[in-house]
Amino acid sequence: MQRNAFRKIPVIGVEDGSFRKGITRKAKLVAVLFLETKIEDVRITDVTVDGMDATEALFKIIGGWSFGAVLLSGVSFAGFNIIDPTLVYEECGRPVVVISRTRPDNVAVKRALRRHFKDWERRWSIFDKLGKVYEVQVMDGTEPVYVEVVGETGKWARGLIQALTFCGRMPEPLRVARLIARGIS
Repeated sequence: MQRNAFRKIPVIGVEDGSFRKGITRKAKLVAVLFLETKIEDVRITDVTVDGMDATEALFKIIGGWSFGAVLLSGVSFAGFNIIDPTLVYEECGRPVVVISRTRPDNVAVKRALRRHFKDWERRWSIFDKLGKVYEVQVMDGTEPVYVEVVGETGKWARGLIQALTFCGRMPEPLRVARLIARGIS
């Protein structure tokens, strides 16, 4: 698929806001609907720090939107409140791309989940379902981003990310969602 064709796909970027563990009970979850280079809509909700309500919260705020893909800034939001990319794909029928600035360290994640959560196995199962981690070089001379994909191929995800990245290493829907989430937190 050509770079401009990827830009014609309406894409949702999802990011969380800042919070203070042990002090803040809720964090902002921001979804930004992008088409080409424009923000079409923004929706915001609260999710519980270290809760298990992020996937349902995401479904509520993106309801009614027409889109072709979802970009998640990681899987954990508001601490370890995990969005299930596989469930999002199954419910919405659209590819979900999980993007991280650093290579995922699932050994450390599993250790932290075991140490801090009675329901660690349920939380871990969401990480465990994800497939291969792809390293995507967005622009020459920059550090890569790390990508996991549900519902599409790594090659497709690379094309989408490269087409939507204009400033820095992160695709514009995620970059803008982050700016909004951190700005209102």
